[in-house]
Amino acid sequence: MPLTTSTMTIPLAAACLTGAAVSVFGEWRRSDPIRSAAKVAASSAFIAIAAVNEAATSFYGRAMLIALVFSWVGDILLLSSRSSFLTAGIAAFLLAHFAFAGAFVSQPSNLAAMASAFAIMTIFGVLMLRWLWPHLDGLYKIAVPVYVAAIVFMTSMAAAVSSASGEYIAIAAAAAFTVSDISVARDRFVRRSIVNKLWGLPLYYAAQIMFAVSVLYYR
Repeated sequence: MPLTTSTMTIPLAAACLTGAAVSVFGEWRRSDPIRSAAKVAASSAFIAIAAVNEAATSFYGRAMLIALVFSWVGDILLLSSRSSFLTAGIAAFLLAHFAFAGAFVSQPSNLAAMASAFAIMTIFGVLMLRWLWPHLDGLYKIAVPVYVAAIVFMTSMAAAVSSASGEYIAIAAAAAFTVSDISVARDRFVRRSIVNKLWGLPLYYAAQIMFAVSVLYYR
């Protein structure tokens, strides 16, 4: 069971989701100042949620904070459409996935659940790479498979921890993050569209909020 949630959690979560909505509006209006300011505010809010819930007092919480900071960095880098920033953003999110996985590794795990999730996620990863491969070139033919492998590992660990603890916020967050990555991949490599942002950004921020709140469930 979680500890008492900080009174700031709900206002910060509301600010995060509001920022996500305003960022989508900025994308629709093609206003870089609006989308950038809103995204920075939204991403800062999910770090604050973990901080006000005393994430720094446990190994799991500290690993989660590191992961959220890497996600923040990735969000800022992906504000640019330049290829170099996209590559750096992928690297930041790759490190975030490793940090999320590191947090989960510190917890008791159900190996059967991990194996089942790994099998399912491997199929997902293969299908995603098959879909994206014709649209990748150069360094992305290495970077994207490595990133997908990190998703598979992180989500499998989240399933193992959730099954062992009976608290399913970890797998809910990991699954939401994974699905939101589809919108990012489609937007960057397949077809740019406001529709990608419309469903992908709110789902991504919901995932980050759940990751941040999970510091109350796992110690």
